[in-house]
Amino acid sequence: MLQPTPAALNPNLLDTGTPPIPQAQGWARAYDGRCGPLVDLSQAVPGSPPPAALLERLAEAARSPDNTRYGPITGDMALREAYAAEISQVYGHAFRPAEVAITSGCNQAFVMTMMAVAKAGENVLLPAPWYFNHEMTLSMLGIEARPLPCDPAAGFVPDVATAEALIDAGTRAIVLVTPNNPTGAIYSPTTIAAFAALCARRRVWLVLDETYRDFLPAGVAAPHEVFATTRWQDSVIGLYSFSKAYAVPGWRLGAITAGEAVMAEIAKVLDCVQISPVRAGQAAITWGIQGIRDWREANRAEINARAALFRDAMAPHNGWRVLAAGAYFAYVAHPFAGVPAADVARSLVQERGVLALPGPYFGPGQEQHLRIAIANVAADRIGELSDRLRGFSV
Repeated sequence: MLQPTPAALNPNLLDTGTPPIPQAQGWARAYDGRCGPLVDLSQAVPGSPPPAALLERLAEAARSPDNTRYGPITGDMALREAYAAEISQVYGHAFRPAEVAITSGCNQAFVMTMMAVAKAGENVLLPAPWYFNHEMTLSMLGIEARPLPCDPAAGFVPDVATAEALIDAGTRAIVLVTPNNPTGAIYSPTTIAAFAALCARRRVWLVLDETYRDFLPAGVAAPHEVFATTRWQDSVIGLYSFSKAYAVPGWRLGAITAGEAVMAEIAKVLDCVQISPVRAGQAAITWGIQGIRDWREANRAEINARAALFRDAMAPHNGWRVLAAGAYFAYVAHPFAGVPAADVARSLVQERGVLALPGPYFGPGQEQHLRIAIANVAADRIGELSDRLRGFSV
């Protein structure tokens, strides 16, 4: 008897790769503990819980009957006002709450923004190596993820002239992630300003994903001056996540910053996807923006210190090269020429109990690289890396 043919699925979805982190975590299950507890450097998750006072605010908000009801499409006004005030201080530009939307995490903010700025058959430039969820999102939407190669010799900072040569009639946006996931590279204000000028001149959107903005090195006055010195509303959209700086990835809260006309269009998408973001978490974060500021500053200093500790741990191993390190991440070149990065990562976790992600998860041409998430383990665990790498081979 002939089997019935199943109903078809969206080919753009079928052509999209599966989420890669579960595959790597599957390799870790084969580790037998011979070198001690697993050192999990695979996923960017906060290494410590948020302050108890923030959790108490969440519990209080969750008990409120008002927070069981639908809220505004673009988020509760109290959080939008608090976040607008926060970024006004960060960037030296007065933002209005109407230029802010609260989303269910920064990944959702990216999806909503891409749906607003591009359609199937058009293209968006992604600096490569890229954050794999960005590429996956574009593939699902039928939008070409056009690689903007970033030279390791330049610290993986994208080049404006290279980007301009890739722009054509179908280009709708350039995405910059800074501090960068996966490389840890931090783009200078000069670089960001140059990309903003390019996008304004070529009439494409600059989408700035600043999920890790709170972990810039101490002494950095502002991530950039684009919001303060340009008519940004016509060509710049900002993305942010509360997950990392507030240590609440499970609350799924992010933000979009855009001009009011653009925000009105993004709100159409938000209404169809989330209706309104989760309200109890919004209330807690509204308080937390000021309420845990000292904790956030201390956490920033701790995360920045881990980048230096990681470089120190890798220094004795001359074959391993730290190509970039900053905020949550480091990007390294492994010493095993011709060996696929996945084989290196699998052997490293199964033989030494260190879980990193293979470079090809982040785009083509990355077989020599591994991504290290340095923020989700304590400083003493980073110090174990030197011993665990000693004598390792594939």
